[in-house]
Amino acid sequence: MSVYRDKRSPYYQFDFQHEGHRFHGSTKCTSRRDAEKFEAAELEKAKALVKATQRSKASLTIDDVADRLWKDSAQYDSEPKATETNLARLIEYFGKEKQLTEIDHKAAKELVAWRRGQRVSRRGMRTKEAEQALPLVSNATVNRSATKVLQRLFTFAKAEKVVFENEPDWGKLLLAEPEERVRELKSEEANALDDAMRLDFAPFFDFVRASGMRLKECVTLRWSEVDFGTKQIVRLGKGRRRVVFPITAAVREILFPLREQHPEFCFTYVAVYGNKRLGRVRGQRYPLTYTGAKTAWQRLRAGSGLKDFRFHDFRHDFGTKLLRDSGNLKLVQKALNHRDIKSTLRYAHVLDEDVAVAVERLAESRKKSRSKFREAG
Repeated sequence: MSVYRDKRSPYYQFDFQHEGHRFHGSTKCTSRRDAEKFEAAELEKAKALVKATQRSKASLTIDDVADRLWKDSAQYDSEPKATETNLARLIEYFGKEKQLTEIDHKAAKELVAWRRGQRVSRRGMRTKEAEQALPLVSNATVNRSATKVLQRLFTFAKAEKVVFENEPDWGKLLLAEPEERVRELKSEEANALDDAMRLDFAPFFDFVRASGMRLKECVTLRWSEVDFGTKQIVRLGKGRRRVVFPITAAVREILFPLREQHPEFCFTYVAVYGNKRLGRVRGQRYPLTYTGAKTAWQRLRAGSGLKDFRFHDFRHDFGTKLLRDSGNLKLVQKALNHRDIKSTLRYAHVLDEDVAVAVERLAESRKKSRSKFREAG
């Protein structure tokens, strides 16, 4: 092993072999002593890489690991397009040839800092000034779109028998997230939504409020998943878990009249404008799409003047009202398809009033008992 000068570069180069593998490149150093230190560090990296590769018997470049992860499981995620985007972002940041074994805590921390400095994206053309006015991505977005995606790559590689000597400390990388708020829809807000509602979208939004299902679960609802005989909707929900939702009288009243609108999908809309590229004919009905539903919601929210209310808050509204009516956390957990009841506990605040009434009742009972004791004495 030794470093050397190349006439075509001001830097010393390194070139050595380890276990039959060649490693070479620029040291980016102009002094021999610094170049030799750099080469020694590269040798240690090479030893770790060869050792890990021999165990996994597969390439450990981030691009190849991501490709294997995608083919193995990621393509079957509940939102595969989001997963694909997040993986592509990491590959672009680190570079396709970056070895996963070279990503230590410092490199992962720099990734987090880079992602935190990005702004939320919005569809459509915007001026540079408008783009700069957009807010920075949230801590939750950084965690889910960068840190946890990188951690997933490491976990997948470890399942392939790769041993990482300098794996990042994931717990220290995760950013603090505020507890998810629970927003309930007020009666006057619900009336404002109804007044601003387009008639062809009304069944969809009525179903959202009546079922508490997630946006994607509602948009993609198929007639094959609806059984009016057994009074059940059976489908795969988040995490590909089986979800069974009862067809109540209110839900039946929403869905039953829609049966003739489309042979496969439950919810449709009427095309206001024709579109040759998309094959849309003005006045005809077409299945509602995820993007179309989000656009319809944004217009409805603006038209109703509703503030500080997200689409996902319909689900919070459903859970809150169901818990207030039933007083049963386990029932709400099942209705919302929560894997862990900790997710359901965010709605527990609605029982505070019931607790206060119970405590007051207990205090009154003790008061009466003391009065009877005094009278008896």
